[in-house]
Amino acid sequence: MKNQHFSVLGGLCTLLTMIMALAWVFPVYWIAATSLKSETQTIAVPPSLLPWPPNFDAFIYVIQNSPIFRWYFNTIVVSVSVTVLTILFSLMCAYALSRIEFAGKTVIYWSLLIGFMLPFGALVIPLFMLMNKLNFVNSYLGLILPQIATPLAVIVFKQFFDEVPRDFRDAALIDGASESRILFSIYLPMNWSITWAMSIVTFIGTWNNFLWPLIITSSTTMLTIPVGMTQVQSAYGIAFAKTSAIAVLASIPTAAAYLIFQKRVTQGVMAAAGIK
Repeated sequence: MKNQHFSVLGGLCTLLTMIMALAWVFPVYWIAATSLKSETQTIAVPPSLLPWPPNFDAFIYVIQNSPIFRWYFNTIVVSVSVTVLTILFSLMCAYALSRIEFAGKTVIYWSLLIGFMLPFGALVIPLFMLMNKLNFVNSYLGLILPQIATPLAVIVFKQFFDEVPRDFRDAALIDGASESRILFSIYLPMNWSITWAMSIVTFIGTWNNFLWPLIITSSTTMLTIPVGMTQVQSAYGIAFAKTSAIAVLASIPTAAAYLIFQKRVTQGVMAAAGIK
């Protein structure tokens, strides 16, 4: 009787999981299907679930009539730069907070926790004023620098470094190793899984970031892909196929990055689940 109860519960959980998966997958499929329809088919009643015959006019139109490759370049430059700098600075900051004793350490850590709880929208105005004074508006520096400070990455790395026995650092210091050597030669290899996971999460988050690029850029040539999507929509009106086409093109790099490094991300998430 007990086994039967668990069997029914397991079946219900499986059914619920499948329903949730379909609810997530269907909008993705609908955007992909809409991008392969003509504009006439997108407004047909009743709507067709299958884009038959496949129509690539929306993709051709977007590529030929928008600077999408420039937007790709901007987004790649910003995403890669933010990812590399965020991970680098977060590792150094987390190592200092975890292993080095200095005045104000507790204050800095609590400041990071407060910064983690503050929504980014609350910081937009002061950040824009700062970038404006530095003449970084509508530039790569203006796009990149405000996105580097990520309290979450520092907190996660610090928790992992706290779990590493101090004997490793003490032995390395006795051998004459510098703090940077200890960080990148001892502590970092022990935490590759979470480093990979944070890198992919940071890259995807930066690629999909809409609010800050919208505020800091003022010219079409400096737009990133998420902001450029709105320009295509406003330029061509309510063109569902064209809007869906650029959405598909915008999602390809992040989907590819996740599929390529899926194992690394999974390992990082599993490792993060073990943090006390």
